[in-house]
Order: sequence, then C-alpha cells, then structure tokens
Amino acid sequence: MTVKLSIRSALLGAACATMLTGCGGGPDTGATDLAYVARDVESLYTAARSRLERGDLKLAAGLFDEVERQHPYSPWARRAQLMSAFSYYAARDYTKAIQSASRFLSIHPGNRDAPYAYYLIAMSYYEQISDIERDQAITERALQAMNEIVRRFPESAYADDARLKIDLLNDHLAGKEMEIGRFYQRTGQWLASQLRFQNVVEDYQTTSHTPEALYRLTESSLALGIPEEAQRYSAVLGANYPGNEWYEKAFELMQEHAPARVGG
Repeated sequence: MTVKLSIRSALLGAACATMLTGCGGGPDTGATDLAYVARDVESLYTAARSRLERGDLKLAAGLFDEVERQHPYSPWARRAQLMSAFSYYAARDYTKAIQSASRFLSIHPGNRDAPYAYYLIAMSYYEQISDIERDQAITERALQAMNEIVRRFPESAYADDARLKIDLLNDHLAGKEMEIGRFYQRTGQWLASQLRFQNVVEDYQTTSHTPEALYRLTESSLALGIPEEAQRYSAVLGANYPGNEWYEKAFELMQEHAPARVGG
C-alpha cells in the first residue's frame, strides 16, 4: 500500500505532540553525515530533528540512533528511539521502523508513548500489504499488530484507527481465501474449495465476501453430490442476504439441480 502524506504528517504530529520538549526549536548543528563524532546530546538531537523536517529521513533516523548510542542514559535517548522509528517509517524502511519501535517497547514498556510505538509497528506492517495474489504473511502480522493495539489501548485514538483497519485486513484475507477457493473450483478440486469457502464463512463472516462464499459452498456441495448441504447454504444465504445477487444465483442453481428442495 502507498504511504499517504497525510498519514505521515499525522504520525509526525502525534510524535511531536507526545514529545513536545524534544520537538522544540533550536539551531541546526549542520551535521551532514553519520561518521562518529562525539557530540553533546542536545546538538545531536537538534540536528536529527532538523534533518527530519527537511525530509532527509534516513539521515535523520541515523542521527536519532546516534543520540542513543552516544547518550544511552539520557532522557533524550528515549525520545530519539521513537523518532528514529518514525523516521524509518516515513522513509518506507519498514523493517528498521519495526526494529526501532520494538526496541523502544522492550526498554520502556510502560511509557506513555508506548501506544504510539505499537501503532508505528502496526502501520509498518500495514503499508507492506500486497495484493491478494501474493502471500499474505504480512497481512496476518498487520492484523495481529492492530489487534494488539485494540487489546492494550482500547480507549486510545490509535485503537479507533486500528479497528477500521482490522475490518479492511479481514476483508483482504477473506479475498485471498476466495481467490484460492475459486481456483480449486476451476480445477475440479471441490472438497478443497469447500474448505476455503467455509473458512470465509466461519472466520470472516462480517466481510463483503460472505454472500459469494455461501453461493460457492452451494455450488461445491452440489458438485460433491450433497444437495442437502447445498440447500442449507442457500437457505443461510437467503436468510441473511435476501435480495442479494448471490442469493438470486443460488436460488436459480437450486431450482435447476434440486427443485424438490427449493423453499423446503
């Protein structure tokens, strides 16, 4: 998924809001590289923040990392860890963003900025989601990370956004199951297709794919020679999605293949 500028701006705003003292003004040190030079913590942090504001994202991340390396016990190190994670996220280096945010949480698990760190991790997975034709391991990780935010911080603004994305992620995963199920149908692997469509109905029943999954289960059941099951799936489809195009197709299918059971 493409990272929208508005998302990045919102994340930067959140980071600065929760770490206001670290995002304040100050002169740029003019640091232009990451060669080791011992510097005071405020100069390092200010240089990193200045690079971030200019859009030099990876350099900013490196300088924030340098704050922690040179001054690990300073209060600035905590702020720098989180700003490093954001800088990597904004640079679309999601692996390093996850590593930095995870490191922050391992050292400061109860910190007030922990919800933001969890959100950065979740968004770093979310932005890597590919289309449903590819492996969905990243989608699964994004879903786990979003659920973790809701579980840990249910009243936070991050949880509100996570809930919306959980719905999208479930729909995405259901779409993958549907794609595989349809492939199995096309190749005559009816039992395998049945299992995929059942996954959608049982695990992703609130998604937009459920009506089609019930229709496909009706089809597969008829192909497997179990019209009673086909009738049951068709009835569930009609009860929950009356007037839906997939129910109309299922009704026609049952009339054609099991007329004695239609409406029974």
